[in-house]
Amino acid sequence: MTRDQLIKRTNGTQRLQLRGQSLRGFDFSGLNLTGADFSFSDLTKANFEGAILRGADLSFSAIRGSNFRDADLTDANLSFSDLSNTVLNGANLTGTRLSFAAVSAKSEPKDRSAEPNMLAKLLQTPFWGLLIGMIAGALVVYGFSGIIYFTAQIAISKDPLMAQLYRFLIIQNVAIGAGIFLVIWLLDEWLNQRIQSPWLRHLLASGATFMTSTTVSLTTFFFFGQSAVNELVKRPEYTTDNAPVIFYILSYLIVGNTFLYVLRQGRQLTRKMSEQEFQLLNMEKLKNRAELDALQAKINPHFLYNALNSIASLVHEDPDKAEEMTLLLSKLFRYSTGRDGSLFTTLADELDMVRTYLRVEQVRFGDRLRFEVDGDNARFDGLTIPQFLLQPLVENAIKHGISKRADEGCIRVGIREEAGWLWLTVQDNGPAFSDEMGGGYGLRSIQDKLRLLYADDARFELQNKPQKQVCIGLKMNRLTSPAAASASVG
Repeated sequence: MTRDQLIKRTNGTQRLQLRGQSLRGFDFSGLNLTGADFSFSDLTKANFEGAILRGADLSFSAIRGSNFRDADLTDANLSFSDLSNTVLNGANLTGTRLSFAAVSAKSEPKDRSAEPNMLAKLLQTPFWGLLIGMIAGALVVYGFSGIIYFTAQIAISKDPLMAQLYRFLIIQNVAIGAGIFLVIWLLDEWLNQRIQSPWLRHLLASGATFMTSTTVSLTTFFFFGQSAVNELVKRPEYTTDNAPVIFYILSYLIVGNTFLYVLRQGRQLTRKMSEQEFQLLNMEKLKNRAELDALQAKINPHFLYNALNSIASLVHEDPDKAEEMTLLLSKLFRYSTGRDGSLFTTLADELDMVRTYLRVEQVRFGDRLRFEVDGDNARFDGLTIPQFLLQPLVENAIKHGISKRADEGCIRVGIREEAGWLWLTVQDNGPAFSDEMGGGYGLRSIQDKLRLLYADDARFELQNKPQKQVCIGLKMNRLTSPAAASASVG
């Protein structure tokens, strides 16, 4: 595929499909690739400079050495991709998913003239910093003094021609300064993308400054100064003595190049902050993933330990029940160890695991335990929730509720949708929660997991009325497919 063919395809209304393609070194610079699918593609050393990749899917791709400078990666998916030595300077990474991506961001070639803190370092040096600071201060004060002087002359001058001349000089200098900045500001982006050499950038900026100052000078003279000057030169006392034109031109060139330097300083500082934010974002995602893995690792041995204790107590009393519990426990063990690093599962699988767990406990408690799991609504089966979200709640209901009763205990696991929320409830008929109860490790781990995964999109409640129950609320729009849920954790 050629670049021209790709441009034609990007002009269409359908999402660009380039899944699993070999696009090594391809030039995508400046193209609108919103929503494009590049997953599983080889994009080694591809050029995406200035490209729009909003919502694009680049998951599981090889992007080593690619250039994303100034690209818009808002909400793009780069999960599980190899981004080693990629250039991300100036890229917009808002909402970008980088879960499990191999990241080693590469900066632009070192350009000492463009270091963000070079001016600050220079001003701090004992001799040159002091000298440059004093010169800059003198020029600023001198410039403001000139502005004040000529502005005052317009008001106090009794000669209307001189007042008009002063007015023209002010308009001319203000217009030249504003025009130079406008041109440099408009050129800065283009120079930054197209010209690598700092000296060539400044040379082109100098040429643009000269053309701008000359054009503005002639235009303002024609409209505001020509009539006054023509009348003043007729006066015998009027003199045209002035500084050589070259000095004015040099001052304009200094101003133009200073503007370019300051704009580039700001750009470099912004890029540096973007790269730092990118690294911090990735570190935060890895931190969250490590915390969730730690919670998961602690939950699994917790209920397995209790189940093994139950089996040990039945081995001599009722070998058949011990065998039944062992088989059920093996099923639980397969569930807990067969997750392949995933933190999520379908609601149907989670409910199946809860049923198995309750059957294990029913063997131990016998007629003292009756349970009901509400899993008949098939439209909820495919929803994705964190693994081991319900099991600790059921375990807590048995430990602090059913085991405290001498007669029959009942546990009910309920599911309902209400106002865009999925509510999961675990009810038991044991003693009510105490007012100061914060929950044991199982309940705290659930709360920590919900906080890390969903923040304000999850709720956790302990209720005694109208019935004793633990309630978990999850926003329905956060319950996605397992693959998407895992990719969003990072």
